[in-house]
Amino acid sequence: MPRVHDRGGWPTQEPIDRTEHQLADWERRGDALHILLGKRGLRRTDEMRRAIESLTPEEYQSLSYYERWTAALETLLVEKKILSVAEIDQKVAELEAREA
Repeated sequence: MPRVHDRGGWPTQEPIDRTEHQLADWERRGDALHILLGKRGLRRTDEMRRAIESLTPEEYQSLSYYERWTAALETLLVEKKILSVAEIDQKVAELEAREA
């Protein structure tokens, strides 16, 4: 089965929109987590690419840039037995309840 290649988007005839946009809080937190895990040696760029490219084509296309990062970080943390899926799900539920 062909896998996705983390291409950063589909090529089109349209010009690239290079305007800055405001990141949502969760995107900033995801970026900070990405940096922190890298500084602590818990994720490497090649691992992130492999984890992103392990998404199914349907998942890859349905997720935004930072959603792909989040999915890849979850994959890596579970693979390395740093956190379990259940622990991640529990923390997400706690954060959602706190935000509500």
